[in-house]
Amino acid sequence: MNTRLLNKLKTSATCVALASGLMVSTAAIADQVTLKSADGTVNLVGDFVEFKDDNYVIRTALGDLRISASRVRCEGAACPQLDDVEVDVAIAGSDTIGLGMMPLLMSGFAATLDADAELINTAAGQTVATLIGDGGFGDEIGSYLVSATSDDDAFSALLGGSAKVGMSSRRITKDEARALRAEGAGNMVSPNQEHIVAIDSMVVITHPSNDVSELTIEQLRGIFSGNISNWQQVGGPNRPINVIAQNDNSSGYNFFMNYLYAEERPNFVPQGIASDDQTASNVVYLDRNAIGYVGYAFQRGAKPVTVVNECGIASKPDAFSAKTEEYALNRRMYLYNRADNLDDAAQSFLDFVVSPAADGVIGKSGFIDLGILRRGQDENDDRYVALTNAAAAYDAGFESGVVREMIEEMADNDRLSTTFRFRTGSAKLDERGRLDLKRLIDYLETAPQGTKVTFVGFTDSVGTFEANRRLSLGRAGSVLEEVRQAAAGRLNQIEMRASGFGEVAPSACNASDRGKAINRRVEVWISNDSAT
Repeated sequence: MNTRLLNKLKTSATCVALASGLMVSTAAIADQVTLKSADGTVNLVGDFVEFKDDNYVIRTALGDLRISASRVRCEGAACPQLDDVEVDVAIAGSDTIGLGMMPLLMSGFAATLDADAELINTAAGQTVATLIGDGGFGDEIGSYLVSATSDDDAFSALLGGSAKVGMSSRRITKDEARALRAEGAGNMVSPNQEHIVAIDSMVVITHPSNDVSELTIEQLRGIFSGNISNWQQVGGPNRPINVIAQNDNSSGYNFFMNYLYAEERPNFVPQGIASDDQTASNVVYLDRNAIGYVGYAFQRGAKPVTVVNECGIASKPDAFSAKTEEYALNRRMYLYNRADNLDDAAQSFLDFVVSPAADGVIGKSGFIDLGILRRGQDENDDRYVALTNAAAAYDAGFESGVVREMIEEMADNDRLSTTFRFRTGSAKLDERGRLDLKRLIDYLETAPQGTKVTFVGFTDSVGTFEANRRLSLGRAGSVLEEVRQAAAGRLNQIEMRASGFGEVAPSACNASDRGKAINRRVEVWISNDSAT
């Protein structure tokens, strides 16, 4: 195996023989291909000529163009195809992660090793990376192949043993986990095999000039089913609505449609179908009548729309609400590994992607990292305003006293984005909570002496108000103790206490199981006279 850039591709008219035996088919040298960059800044069409010195050469009306393979991916039948690659780590699965995040993660990982990641994007969805030590001047220290296709392929590749790491924009299903366990892959939902690396929000977007700034779930259902066809029907101008959807085999399409309609999807043909998020964003930005949906990273110049749920609770598509997982259209980005074939090269990469060192890279790629944000809870905070307005709805008495107590405490505390939730029917923290526990301790360790931190519990609306208040306080106390034990003395300079407000201030609608799960939470508040 050549130690530079996974055996640099040197083409001939029929096929390529590399020093390592890596084969690249080029049966149709003159066929048309498209070269695309992940961020949409490059989108070129031409006839494929050759791959030489890590560059694609295509023939266009402007002449022959050379584009670095580290900047673009090649789409089309004539693109070089990797027939058999011998690498240290094969990674397969979600195109959302593979195309949108992995190239930058590889570069960031290399930097932590004082290495350089040399990348080649070959056929659509394939990236090969070689890590070269000593800042790119030394020896090869690792090689990786990322195949970006679909979530389902992550688990089929792990099951078949063709990949050591699987990428998925959804959590593994019970059937997939059982099948892998039966093949000796281990417990796929254990902390050592299931890794949350980022959050992605699906954002509804319109043209920047559109007056509509928020839409209810019912209005969105009407728009994306064709039952609402004019912006005037939702408080906008008297113009037709042009719906821009995505391919029905994409993870974004399935996620968005499942959220709106579950299994009862409408038989509606949209005005436009975009091949990817970048295309959807560009179309909406250029069409004043358009509406679409894209991943958080691809809003660009389009206007994001606030989503209002069935209970009238509005959630903005910002980073804070995504980190708290209170925004309605959130999804977690996962990496999975088998327990029986994990080696040092794969483990080192996984350790990096879940560490704070990867946060900057994840943010640069347009996704939302797991780092902690801090936000005030005063009259500029939407929840503070909503709770103050709602306080009058409670009769004088216990309920009213709890609401007013919460308003008073909010004024003295900022909220951290860290929000703990629990496994269904369990007192144990869910998989995200395990990660957040460590990050919170690291964050608070730098807080000044005397900082006050309050763990604040909330519940769903099932049960009596008084019982829910007690339950929320108990849950907050259990999280406090878990943090204290895990910190092992590292937070002795901080005053920690527990509080609970029961069903007050729901973040989601209690009419669904998902909404109830979001509302059963423990928030972390920090005195606003301190700084970390």
